[in-house]
Amino acid sequence: MNQQDAERDEDGIEPVSKSQMKRDMHALQALGEALVPLDRKYLESLALPDKLFDALIEAKRLKAHGAIARQRQYIGKLMRDVDPAPIQALLDKLAGVSDRHTAWLHQLERLRERLLAEPKAVEDFIGEHPDVDIQRLRQLIRNAQKERADAAAGKMAPPKAFRELFQLLKDRIAEPPAN
Repeated sequence: MNQQDAERDEDGIEPVSKSQMKRDMHALQALGEALVPLDRKYLESLALPDKLFDALIEAKRLKAHGAIARQRQYIGKLMRDVDPAPIQALLDKLAGVSDRHTAWLHQLERLRERLLAEPKAVEDFIGEHPDVDIQRLRQLIRNAQKERADAAAGKMAPPKAFRELFQLLKDRIAEPPAN
């Protein structure tokens, strides 16, 4: 029986190789570095330890290459004491990677298409969301339909109302919560 088998038998768990530990530490450091460009409100929503929060704020301020490199190392060290799951979930959500978030955006896009194509869909939406500004909604739908007709006729104008309609829907229909 070699030493590694003896260690596995004693503790019941397999020891982690030094290379794997380094890969894990580099992954945590990269995760911490991904937090640096985020707005302060997102960092506050994560309820990070004070030292890590302060280190991230400090990293935004630094300009010298050497100082930035040292700060990244320090952030990586502090990340070892933090649960990475909520951080990764927030980064995924912000990047639009979350399946739930993507599904919600697709739902909004389908609803926008139905509102543009079916007058009954507009009435259904108003019935479900009685607090919506009906005049604004109808105006955006008319303008978006006109933009589409202009685009089909070869007039190239930015789809401003089309985007504003999506934003209105996004503000009205809440994103499903993450688990």
